[in-house]
Amino acid sequence: MTFKAAIFDMDGLLLDTERVCMSVFQQACEAENVPFLEDVYLSGIGCNAKRIEELFRAGYGPDIDYPALNKAWRIRYFSIVQNQAIPVKEGVIELLEWLKANKIPMAVATSTQNDIAIKKLALAGLDGYFDVLATGCEVENSKPHPEIYFLAAKRLGIAPETCLAFEDSNNGTRAAVAATMITYQIPDLVQPSQDVIELGHRILPSMVEVLAELKAR
Repeated sequence: MTFKAAIFDMDGLLLDTERVCMSVFQQACEAENVPFLEDVYLSGIGCNAKRIEELFRAGYGPDIDYPALNKAWRIRYFSIVQNQAIPVKEGVIELLEWLKANKIPMAVATSTQNDIAIKKLALAGLDGYFDVLATGCEVENSKPHPEIYFLAAKRLGIAPETCLAFEDSNNGTRAAVAATMITYQIPDLVQPSQDVIELGHRILPSMVEVLAELKAR
């Protein structure tokens, strides 16, 4: 095989969380009498908490009470993801099983904070597949910066250029490509922008097609 490890984003890629997250953000906006600005919300997908705050403050303007909005959002979101399993995306289990059977080390590189990421993976029954975890609270720079992918590769002990990377968001894809990884994008809520398409990575509709392509390599 031409790769030695596989690194996965989590939300919107392994787990079907993005629609849940957006729905509860809309609820939080309503509760706080704040307009739901879809373009601002979508711009933060794939980013860590620090970067999301920067984007939302810029998008909503100086009058936004971000701490109140964020609290209303997080309370609603965490009450779901900490207590129930989020559905696993199509083809994920089959791909993970195939990589495991071929003894390919695996990691998660997610912008989600560490304790929440661990809980989500455990509830979904995916935690046993991954050798290491790199999370948004452990890096200084959010995706689209490649820092989190370099951290995951370092923890695996594998050179970044020999790692597969799987992402759904444009921010995450930019990070994986910048980390020189063999990158697959499986879009979720946001379709690849033209500048992301021009990065030259593989874009496929689901993990089903990814697995078929990897088997044929």
